[in-house]
Amino acid sequence: MLAGTGSDVGKSVIVTALCRIFKQDGYNPAPFKAQNMALNSYATPEGSEIGRAQAVQAEAAGIPCHTDMNPLLLKPQSDHTSQVVLNGKPIGNKNAYDYWRRGESDIDFRAEVCKAFDRLAARYNPVVMEGAGSISEINLRDTDLVNLPMARHANADVILVGDIDRGGVFASVYGSIMLQTPEDRKLIKGIIINKFRGDMRLFEEGRKMLENICDVPVLGVVPYYKDIYIEEEDSVSLEKKQRELAEGKVNVAVVLLRHISNFTDFDTLERDPRVNLFYTNNVSDIQRADIIILPGTKATLDDLLELRRNGCAQAIIRAHRDGKMVVGICGGYQMFGLTISDPDGIEGTIASLPGLGLLPIHTTMTSEKTTQQVTFQFEGQECQGYEIHQGVSDTDQSILQTDHCIGTYIHGFLDNAPVIDYLLKDKGDDKHIVDHTTFKQLQYDKLAEHVRQHVDMKRIYQILTDHD
Repeated sequence: MLAGTGSDVGKSVIVTALCRIFKQDGYNPAPFKAQNMALNSYATPEGSEIGRAQAVQAEAAGIPCHTDMNPLLLKPQSDHTSQVVLNGKPIGNKNAYDYWRRGESDIDFRAEVCKAFDRLAARYNPVVMEGAGSISEINLRDTDLVNLPMARHANADVILVGDIDRGGVFASVYGSIMLQTPEDRKLIKGIIINKFRGDMRLFEEGRKMLENICDVPVLGVVPYYKDIYIEEEDSVSLEKKQRELAEGKVNVAVVLLRHISNFTDFDTLERDPRVNLFYTNNVSDIQRADIIILPGTKATLDDLLELRRNGCAQAIIRAHRDGKMVVGICGGYQMFGLTISDPDGIEGTIASLPGLGLLPIHTTMTSEKTTQQVTFQFEGQECQGYEIHQGVSDTDQSILQTDHCIGTYIHGFLDNAPVIDYLLKDKGDDKHIVDHTTFKQLQYDKLAEHVRQHVDMKRIYQILTDHD
Protein backbone atom coordinates (compact mmCIF):
# COMPACT_ATOMS: atom_id res chain seq x y z
CA MET A 1 0.00 0.00 0.00
CA LEU A 2 1.11 3.51 -0.87
CA ALA A 3 -0.32 5.69 1.91
CA GLY A 4 0.08 9.43 2.27
CA THR A 5 0.86 12.12 4.81
CA GLY A 6 -1.87 14.16 3.11
CA SER A 7 -3.81 14.70 -0.09
CA ASP A 8 -2.00 15.44 -3.38
CA VAL A 9 1.36 14.08 -2.16
CA GLY A 10 1.67 11.92 -5.29
CA LYS A 11 0.37 8.53 -4.14
CA SER A 12 -1.51 7.89 -7.38
CA VAL A 13 1.55 8.57 -9.53
CA ILE A 14 3.80 6.32 -7.41
CA VAL A 15 1.19 3.54 -7.63
CA THR A 16 1.11 4.02 -11.41
CA ALA A 17 4.90 3.78 -11.56
CA LEU A 18 5.03 0.61 -9.43
CA CYS A 19 2.32 -1.03 -11.53
CA ARG A 20 4.44 -0.39 -14.62
CA ILE A 21 7.67 -1.53 -12.95
CA PHE A 22 6.15 -4.79 -11.70
CA LYS A 23 4.75 -5.43 -15.18
CA GLN A 24 8.16 -4.76 -16.76
CA ASP A 25 9.75 -7.15 -14.27
CA GLY A 26 7.47 -10.00 -15.33
CA TYR A 27 4.80 -9.87 -12.63
CA ASN A 28 1.03 -9.55 -13.03
CA PRO A 29 0.14 -6.45 -10.96
CA ALA A 30 -3.17 -4.69 -10.43
CA PRO A 31 -4.07 -1.41 -8.69
CA PHE A 32 -6.60 -1.12 -5.88
CA LYS A 33 -8.18 1.78 -4.04
CA ALA A 34 -11.04 0.81 -1.76
CA GLN A 35 -12.70 4.21 -1.81
CA ASN A 36 -12.01 7.12 -4.11
CA MET A 37 -13.53 10.60 -4.05
CA ALA A 38 -13.21 12.10 -7.51
CA LEU A 39 -15.17 13.63 -10.36
CA ASN A 40 -12.87 12.06 -12.96
CA SER A 41 -14.25 8.61 -13.70
CA TYR A 42 -14.03 5.98 -16.42
CA ALA A 43 -16.18 3.26 -17.98
CA THR A 44 -14.89 -0.30 -17.68
CA PRO A 45 -15.21 -2.76 -20.59
CA GLU A 46 -18.27 -4.20 -18.82
CA GLY A 47 -19.95 -0.78 -18.74
CA SER A 48 -19.41 0.05 -15.07
CA GLU A 49 -17.87 3.15 -13.47
CA ILE A 50 -14.63 3.52 -11.51
CA GLY A 51 -12.24 6.33 -10.63
CA ARG A 52 -10.16 7.51 -13.55
CA ALA A 53 -6.94 7.13 -11.54
CA GLN A 54 -7.43 3.39 -11.14
CA ALA A 55 -8.15 3.07 -14.88
CA VAL A 56 -4.85 4.83 -15.57
CA GLN A 57 -3.01 2.56 -13.12
CA ALA A 58 -4.55 -0.52 -14.75
CA GLU A 59 -3.42 0.75 -18.13
CA ALA A 60 0.12 1.12 -16.75
CA ALA A 61 -0.13 -2.47 -15.49
CA GLY A 62 -1.21 -3.61 -18.96
CA ILE A 63 -4.59 -5.02 -17.88
CA PRO A 64 -8.26 -4.08 -18.42
CA CYS A 65 -9.72 -1.95 -15.65
CA HIS A 66 -12.40 -3.51 -13.42
CA THR A 67 -14.70 -2.33 -10.64
CA ASP A 68 -12.83 -4.52 -8.15
CA MET A 69 -9.95 -2.05 -8.49
CA ASN A 70 -12.14 0.76 -7.08
CA PRO A 71 -15.30 -0.73 -5.55
CA LEU A 72 -16.45 2.48 -3.89
CA LEU A 73 -16.46 5.82 -5.74
CA LEU A 74 -17.81 9.05 -4.26
CA LYS A 75 -18.65 11.78 -6.79
CA PRO A 76 -19.18 15.12 -5.00
CA GLN A 77 -22.34 16.98 -5.98
CA SER A 78 -22.08 19.79 -3.43
CA ASP A 79 -20.06 20.69 -0.34
CA HIS A 80 -22.07 18.17 1.68
CA THR A 81 -23.41 15.45 -0.64
CA SER A 82 -21.94 12.88 -3.02
CA GLN A 83 -23.26 10.31 -5.41
CA VAL A 84 -22.19 6.89 -4.16
CA VAL A 85 -21.09 4.41 -6.82
CA LEU A 86 -20.73 0.87 -5.46
CA ASN A 87 -19.19 -1.88 -7.58
CA GLY A 88 -19.58 0.31 -10.64
CA LYS A 89 -23.24 1.31 -10.23
CA PRO A 90 -24.77 4.39 -8.53
CA ILE A 91 -26.80 3.55 -5.43
CA GLY A 92 -27.95 7.07 -4.57
CA ASN A 93 -26.78 10.29 -2.99
CA LYS A 94 -25.45 10.52 0.56
CA ASN A 95 -24.97 13.41 2.93
CA ALA A 96 -21.35 13.35 4.12
CA TYR A 97 -22.34 13.22 7.79
CA ASP A 98 -24.73 10.30 7.27
CA TYR A 99 -22.24 8.49 5.05
CA TRP A 100 -19.52 8.53 7.69
CA ARG A 101 -21.96 7.36 10.37
CA ARG A 102 -21.85 3.83 8.95
CA GLY A 103 -24.42 2.47 11.37
CA GLU A 104 -27.19 4.34 9.54
CA SER A 105 -26.55 2.54 6.23
CA ASP A 106 -28.15 -0.76 5.29
CA ILE A 107 -25.04 -1.57 3.21
CA ASP A 108 -21.87 -2.86 4.85
CA PHE A 109 -19.37 -0.85 2.79
CA ARG A 110 -16.37 -2.33 4.60
CA ALA A 111 -17.46 -5.86 3.71
CA GLU A 112 -18.04 -4.82 0.09
CA VAL A 113 -14.59 -3.27 -0.42
CA CYS A 114 -12.89 -6.19 1.33
CA LYS A 115 -14.67 -8.69 -0.91
CA ALA A 116 -13.58 -6.70 -3.97
CA PHE A 117 -9.98 -6.77 -2.79
CA ASP A 118 -10.13 -10.52 -2.15
CA ARG A 119 -11.45 -11.14 -5.66
CA LEU A 120 -8.69 -8.96 -7.16
CA ALA A 121 -5.93 -10.57 -5.09
CA ALA A 122 -7.02 -13.99 -6.31
CA ARG A 123 -6.36 -12.88 -9.91
CA TYR A 124 -3.29 -10.64 -9.66
CA ASN A 125 0.05 -10.48 -7.86
CA PRO A 126 1.13 -8.08 -6.53
CA VAL A 127 -1.84 -5.84 -5.80
CA VAL A 128 -0.61 -2.25 -5.50
CA MET A 129 -2.97 -0.49 -3.12
CA GLU A 130 -3.50 3.23 -2.73
CA GLY A 131 -4.60 5.01 0.41
CA ALA A 132 -6.60 8.24 0.48
CA GLY A 133 -5.72 11.63 1.91
CA SER A 134 -3.81 11.47 5.17
CA ILE A 135 -3.40 8.29 7.23
CA SER A 136 -3.36 10.32 10.46
CA GLU A 137 -7.00 11.48 10.59
CA ILE A 138 -7.50 9.74 13.93
CA ASN A 139 -11.05 11.09 14.33
CA LEU A 140 -12.07 8.97 11.31
CA ARG A 141 -10.15 5.84 12.31
CA ASP A 142 -13.24 3.81 13.19
CA THR A 143 -14.93 4.50 9.86
CA ASP A 144 -11.84 4.53 7.60
CA LEU A 145 -12.24 2.04 4.75
CA VAL A 146 -9.24 2.88 2.63
CA ASN A 147 -6.05 3.39 4.67
CA LEU A 148 -4.59 1.29 7.52
CA PRO A 149 -7.78 -0.74 8.22
CA MET A 150 -7.72 -1.84 4.58
CA ALA A 151 -3.99 -2.58 4.85
CA ARG A 152 -4.73 -4.80 7.86
CA HIS A 153 -7.35 -6.74 5.90
CA ALA A 154 -4.94 -7.20 3.00
CA ASN A 155 -1.97 -7.89 5.27
CA ALA A 156 -0.18 -5.27 3.18
CA ASP A 157 3.24 -3.71 3.55
CA VAL A 158 2.70 0.05 3.78
CA ILE A 159 5.00 2.66 2.25
CA LEU A 160 4.33 6.20 3.44
CA VAL A 161 4.60 8.98 0.81
CA GLY A 162 5.45 12.50 1.94
CA ASP A 163 5.53 15.66 -0.19
CA ILE A 164 8.68 17.70 0.49
CA ASP A 165 7.63 20.44 -1.95
CA ARG A 166 4.92 21.77 0.38
CA GLY A 167 7.29 21.94 3.36
CA GLY A 168 7.12 20.37 6.80
CA VAL A 169 8.04 16.90 5.57
CA PHE A 170 9.76 15.85 8.84
CA ALA A 171 6.74 16.73 10.96
CA SER A 172 4.21 15.24 8.52
CA VAL A 173 6.07 11.93 8.15
CA TYR A 174 6.96 11.55 11.81
CA GLY A 175 3.49 12.63 12.96
CA SER A 176 1.76 10.30 10.50
CA ILE A 177 3.69 7.33 11.86
CA MET A 178 3.47 8.23 15.55
CA LEU A 179 -0.31 8.78 15.43
CA GLN A 180 -0.89 5.16 14.37
CA THR A 181 -1.78 2.43 16.80
CA PRO A 182 1.16 0.15 17.68
CA GLU A 183 -0.43 -2.56 15.50
CA ASP A 184 -0.72 -0.29 12.47
CA ARG A 185 2.71 1.26 12.99
CA LYS A 186 4.27 -2.15 12.40
CA LEU A 187 2.73 -2.26 8.91
CA ILE A 188 4.72 0.81 7.76
CA LYS A 189 7.86 -0.65 6.19
CA GLY A 190 9.24 2.33 4.29
CA ILE A 191 9.08 6.03 3.42
CA ILE A 192 9.22 7.70 0.00
CA ILE A 193 9.88 11.44 -0.16
CA ASN A 194 8.20 12.85 -3.26
CA LYS A 195 8.42 16.06 -5.36
CA PHE A 196 11.98 17.00 -4.40
CA ARG A 197 13.46 20.07 -6.11
CA GLY A 198 17.14 20.97 -6.24
CA ASP A 199 20.39 19.16 -5.48
CA MET A 200 19.67 15.71 -4.05
CA ARG A 201 22.92 15.73 -2.05
CA LEU A 202 21.55 18.49 0.15
CA PHE A 203 18.98 16.09 1.61
CA GLU A 204 21.35 13.23 2.49
CA GLU A 205 21.65 14.38 6.09
CA GLY A 206 17.89 14.92 6.27
CA ARG A 207 17.27 11.41 4.96
CA LYS A 208 19.37 9.90 7.74
CA MET A 209 17.69 12.05 10.37
CA LEU A 210 14.25 11.00 9.17
CA GLU A 211 15.20 7.32 9.35
CA ASN A 212 16.56 7.79 12.87
CA ILE A 213 13.54 9.57 14.34
CA CYS A 214 10.97 7.33 12.60
CA ASP A 215 12.89 4.03 12.80
CA VAL A 216 11.64 3.34 9.26
CA PRO A 217 13.91 3.23 6.18
CA VAL A 218 13.66 5.94 3.52
CA LEU A 219 13.32 3.93 0.31
CA GLY A 220 13.76 6.84 -2.05
CA VAL A 221 13.64 10.55 -2.74
CA VAL A 222 11.79 11.17 -6.02
CA PRO A 223 12.53 14.46 -7.82
CA TYR A 224 9.82 16.69 -9.22
CA TYR A 225 9.40 16.10 -12.95
CA LYS A 226 8.08 18.31 -15.75
CA ASP A 227 8.48 16.22 -18.90
CA ILE A 228 6.33 13.19 -17.99
CA TYR A 229 2.57 13.43 -18.54
CA ILE A 230 0.36 11.31 -16.29
CA GLU A 231 -3.32 12.20 -15.91
CA GLU A 232 -4.14 14.21 -12.79
CA GLU A 233 -6.63 12.74 -10.35
CA ASP A 234 -8.36 15.84 -9.02
CA SER A 235 -9.07 19.46 -9.77
CA VAL A 236 -6.20 20.85 -7.65
CA SER A 237 -4.18 20.80 -10.86
CA LEU A 238 -6.63 23.10 -12.66
CA GLU A 239 -5.48 26.07 -10.57
CA LYS A 240 -2.18 25.91 -12.48
CA LYS A 241 -3.96 25.97 -15.85
CA GLN A 242 -5.81 29.29 -15.68
CA ARG A 243 -3.41 30.91 -18.13
CA GLU A 244 -3.55 33.99 -20.32
CA LEU A 245 -4.29 34.09 -24.06
CA ALA A 246 -1.18 33.58 -26.21
CA GLU A 247 -0.17 35.20 -29.49
CA GLY A 248 0.63 32.82 -32.36
CA LYS A 249 -1.30 29.89 -30.85
CA VAL A 250 -4.83 28.54 -31.17
CA ASN A 251 -6.38 29.75 -27.91
CA VAL A 252 -8.75 27.12 -26.49
CA ALA A 253 -10.87 28.19 -23.52
CA VAL A 254 -12.33 25.43 -21.36
CA VAL A 255 -15.14 26.97 -19.35
CA LEU A 256 -14.35 26.51 -15.67
CA LEU A 257 -17.44 25.02 -14.03
CA ARG A 258 -17.92 24.66 -10.29
CA HIS A 259 -18.67 20.93 -10.66
CA ILE A 260 -16.36 20.18 -13.59
CA SER A 261 -15.74 16.47 -14.19
CA ASN A 262 -13.49 14.41 -16.45
CA PHE A 263 -11.21 17.33 -17.24
CA THR A 264 -8.66 14.76 -18.45
CA ASP A 265 -10.67 15.04 -21.69
CA PHE A 266 -8.45 17.99 -22.63
CA ASP A 267 -4.96 16.66 -21.85
CA THR A 268 -4.20 15.57 -25.43
CA LEU A 269 -5.38 18.83 -26.96
CA GLU A 270 -3.38 20.79 -24.38
CA ARG A 271 -0.15 19.06 -25.48
CA ASP A 272 -0.62 19.92 -29.18
CA PRO A 273 2.12 22.42 -30.14
CA ARG A 274 -0.41 24.56 -31.99
CA VAL A 275 -2.57 25.08 -28.90
CA ASN A 276 -2.70 27.30 -25.82
CA LEU A 277 -5.40 25.68 -23.67
CA PHE A 278 -6.57 27.31 -20.46
CA TYR A 279 -9.49 27.14 -18.00
CA THR A 280 -11.53 30.27 -17.36
CA ASN A 281 -14.89 31.71 -16.41
CA ASN A 282 -13.84 35.18 -17.51
CA VAL A 283 -16.32 36.50 -20.08
CA SER A 284 -13.71 38.50 -22.00
CA ASP A 285 -11.34 35.52 -22.33
CA ILE A 286 -14.17 33.30 -23.60
CA GLN A 287 -15.12 35.78 -26.31
CA ARG A 288 -11.49 36.29 -27.40
CA ALA A 289 -10.66 32.56 -27.59
CA ASP A 290 -10.58 30.73 -30.94
CA ILE A 291 -12.31 27.59 -29.61
CA ILE A 292 -14.58 27.37 -26.57
CA ILE A 293 -15.23 24.04 -24.83
CA LEU A 294 -18.03 23.50 -22.33
CA PRO A 295 -16.94 20.42 -20.35
CA GLY A 296 -18.67 17.71 -18.37
CA THR A 297 -20.15 18.40 -14.95
CA LYS A 298 -21.58 16.46 -12.02
CA ALA A 299 -24.35 19.05 -11.56
CA THR A 300 -25.56 20.10 -15.00
CA LEU A 301 -28.52 22.27 -13.99
CA ASP A 302 -26.69 23.99 -11.15
CA ASP A 303 -23.74 24.82 -13.40
CA LEU A 304 -26.05 25.98 -16.18
CA LEU A 305 -27.74 28.36 -13.76
CA GLU A 306 -24.35 29.69 -12.67
CA LEU A 307 -23.31 30.20 -16.33
CA ARG A 308 -26.35 32.39 -16.80
CA ARG A 309 -25.62 34.33 -13.60
CA ASN A 310 -21.95 35.02 -14.35
CA GLY A 311 -22.43 35.92 -18.03
CA CYS A 312 -20.54 32.94 -19.47
CA ALA A 313 -23.65 31.53 -21.16
CA GLN A 314 -24.17 34.75 -23.10
CA ALA A 315 -20.45 34.92 -23.93
CA ILE A 316 -20.53 31.40 -25.42
CA ILE A 317 -23.63 32.24 -27.49
CA ARG A 318 -22.02 35.45 -28.78
CA ALA A 319 -18.77 33.65 -29.63
CA HIS A 320 -20.72 31.06 -31.62
CA ARG A 321 -22.65 33.80 -33.37
CA ASP A 322 -19.32 35.41 -34.30
CA GLY A 323 -18.18 32.20 -36.00
CA LYS A 324 -16.04 30.70 -33.21
CA MET A 325 -15.97 26.91 -32.85
CA VAL A 326 -17.79 25.74 -29.72
CA VAL A 327 -17.65 22.17 -28.37
CA GLY A 328 -19.85 20.70 -25.63
CA ILE A 329 -18.92 17.42 -23.96
CA CYS A 330 -21.35 15.37 -21.86
CA GLY A 331 -23.01 17.89 -19.51
CA GLY A 332 -21.75 20.62 -21.85
CA TYR A 333 -23.56 18.88 -24.72
CA GLN A 334 -26.77 18.86 -22.68
CA MET A 335 -26.37 22.59 -21.88
CA PHE A 336 -25.97 23.36 -25.60
CA GLY A 337 -29.53 22.08 -26.15
CA LEU A 338 -32.91 23.79 -25.95
CA THR A 339 -34.02 22.60 -22.49
CA ILE A 340 -32.88 20.45 -19.56
CA SER A 341 -35.55 19.03 -17.26
CA ASP A 342 -35.22 17.22 -13.95
CA PRO A 343 -38.79 16.29 -12.98
CA ASP A 344 -37.74 13.73 -10.37
CA GLY A 345 -35.14 15.91 -8.65
CA ILE A 346 -32.24 13.62 -9.61
CA GLU A 347 -29.72 16.47 -9.38
CA GLY A 348 -31.45 18.73 -6.89
CA THR A 349 -34.21 21.30 -6.62
CA ILE A 350 -34.02 22.92 -10.08
CA ALA A 351 -36.87 21.41 -12.11
CA SER A 352 -36.06 22.83 -15.54
CA LEU A 353 -33.92 25.39 -17.33
CA PRO A 354 -33.59 26.59 -20.92
CA GLY A 355 -30.31 25.60 -22.53
CA LEU A 356 -28.04 27.75 -24.66
CA GLY A 357 -30.08 26.91 -27.77
CA LEU A 358 -27.10 25.93 -29.94
CA LEU A 359 -28.29 22.38 -30.67
CA PRO A 360 -31.81 21.08 -31.34
CA ILE A 361 -32.07 18.67 -28.39
CA HIS A 362 -34.09 18.40 -25.17
CA THR A 363 -32.66 16.49 -22.21
CA THR A 364 -34.44 14.87 -19.26
CA MET A 365 -32.52 13.76 -16.19
CA THR A 366 -33.14 10.13 -15.21
CA SER A 367 -31.96 7.90 -12.37
CA GLU A 368 -30.38 5.48 -14.83
CA LYS A 369 -26.75 6.20 -15.72
CA THR A 370 -25.16 5.39 -19.09
CA THR A 371 -21.64 3.93 -18.70
CA GLN A 372 -20.02 2.33 -21.73
CA GLN A 373 -16.96 2.28 -23.92
CA VAL A 374 -17.70 3.29 -27.52
CA THR A 375 -16.23 3.23 -31.01
CA PHE A 376 -17.31 6.00 -33.38
CA GLN A 377 -16.55 7.38 -36.84
CA PHE A 378 -15.20 10.89 -37.34
CA GLU A 379 -14.03 12.30 -40.67
CA GLY A 380 -14.16 8.75 -42.04
CA GLN A 381 -11.84 7.31 -39.39
CA GLU A 382 -12.53 4.98 -36.47
CA CYS A 383 -12.13 6.56 -33.03
CA GLN A 384 -12.45 5.45 -29.40
CA GLY A 385 -14.03 6.94 -26.28
CA TYR A 386 -16.44 6.25 -23.43
CA GLU A 387 -19.73 7.57 -22.08
CA ILE A 388 -20.62 8.30 -18.44
CA HIS A 389 -23.72 10.43 -18.04
CA GLN A 390 -27.14 10.77 -16.50
CA GLY A 391 -29.92 12.20 -18.57
CA VAL A 392 -31.49 11.19 -21.87
CA SER A 393 -31.57 13.51 -24.89
CA ASP A 394 -34.21 13.19 -27.62
CA THR A 395 -31.67 12.13 -30.23
CA ASP A 396 -30.01 8.80 -30.86
CA GLN A 397 -26.76 10.55 -31.78
CA SER A 398 -23.80 10.56 -29.40
CA ILE A 399 -22.29 13.28 -31.59
CA LEU A 400 -24.35 16.13 -32.99
CA GLN A 401 -22.68 18.62 -35.30
CA THR A 402 -23.93 21.83 -36.86
CA ASP A 403 -22.09 24.84 -38.29
CA HIS A 404 -19.02 25.41 -36.01
CA CYS A 405 -20.74 23.64 -33.12
CA ILE A 406 -20.15 20.07 -31.90
CA GLY A 407 -21.92 18.37 -29.02
CA THR A 408 -21.06 14.88 -27.82
CA TYR A 409 -21.67 12.51 -24.93
CA ILE A 410 -18.27 10.89 -25.59
CA HIS A 411 -15.43 11.42 -23.14
CA GLY A 412 -12.05 10.89 -24.75
CA PHE A 413 -13.50 12.51 -27.90
CA LEU A 414 -10.52 14.89 -28.05
CA ASP A 415 -7.98 12.09 -27.59
CA ASN A 416 -8.46 11.15 -31.24
CA ALA A 417 -6.17 12.71 -33.87
CA PRO A 418 -8.91 13.08 -36.53
CA VAL A 419 -10.98 15.18 -34.11
CA ILE A 420 -8.08 17.41 -33.10
CA ASP A 421 -6.96 17.90 -36.68
CA TYR A 422 -10.52 18.82 -37.68
CA LEU A 423 -10.73 21.44 -34.93
CA LEU A 424 -7.33 22.90 -35.75
CA LYS A 425 -7.47 22.79 -39.54
CA ASP A 426 -6.42 26.05 -41.15
CA LYS A 427 -5.04 27.15 -37.75
CA GLY A 428 -1.28 26.75 -38.12
CA ASP A 429 1.05 23.97 -39.25
CA ASP A 430 -0.54 20.56 -39.70
CA LYS A 431 1.56 18.63 -37.19
CA HIS A 432 -0.64 16.70 -34.81
CA ILE A 433 1.05 14.93 -31.92
CA VAL A 434 1.85 11.24 -31.58
CA ASP A 435 -1.03 8.78 -31.43
CA HIS A 436 -2.65 9.06 -27.98
CA THR A 437 -2.25 5.40 -27.04
CA THR A 438 1.42 5.35 -28.08
CA PHE A 439 2.03 8.58 -26.21
CA LYS A 440 0.52 7.26 -22.96
CA GLN A 441 2.51 4.02 -23.07
CA LEU A 442 5.68 6.05 -23.53
CA GLN A 443 4.81 8.17 -20.49
CA TYR A 444 4.30 5.08 -18.30
CA ASP A 445 7.74 3.81 -19.34
CA LYS A 446 9.34 7.21 -18.63
CA LEU A 447 7.65 7.35 -15.23
CA ALA A 448 8.82 3.84 -14.37
CA GLU A 449 12.39 4.73 -15.30
CA HIS A 450 12.21 7.92 -13.24
CA VAL A 451 11.05 6.04 -10.15
CA ARG A 452 13.53 3.18 -10.68
CA GLN A 453 16.34 5.75 -10.66
CA HIS A 454 15.36 7.24 -7.33
CA VAL A 455 13.62 4.46 -5.36
CA ASP A 456 15.38 1.37 -4.00
CA MET A 457 13.37 -1.27 -5.88
CA LYS A 458 15.69 -4.01 -4.59
CA ARG A 459 14.68 -3.04 -1.05
CA ILE A 460 10.99 -3.00 -1.99
CA TYR A 461 11.26 -6.50 -3.45
CA GLN A 462 13.06 -7.59 -0.29
CA ILE A 463 10.22 -6.20 1.87
CA LEU A 464 7.67 -8.09 -0.21
CA THR A 465 9.73 -11.29 -0.16
CA ASP A 466 10.34 -11.12 3.61
CA HIS A 467 6.62 -10.57 4.08
CA ASP A 468 5.77 -13.71 2.15
